[in-house]
Amino acid sequence: MIVIVKSGHDTADGKRGVKLARDMAADLFLIQNGVYFAQKERLEGFCGTAYVLEDDLKLRGLKGAGIEKGVRETGYDSFVDLMADADKVVGMF
Repeated sequence: MIVIVKSGHDTADGKRGVKLARDMAADLFLIQNGVYFAQKERLEGFCGTAYVLEDDLKLRGLKGAGIEKGVRETGYDSFVDLMADADKVVGMF
């Protein structure tokens, strides 16, 4: 299962999406302002795979050194492939 989060780390929707992914042991895909969750220590306790849309990182001026280790940067093509291959896709929070 993949949970898509587009809301920032300072919103109730964003926090709810990350919590859902954590509780369901799902993977997480961060887009739009959701990419702020990829910053260090914002995904504390998350054990699944976290993906982040690299174009959205660049648009917000986020750099590799400030990104949590293990977060995978991907493009739109990979995003579509991941959604197509997943058994369930939940979003957008």
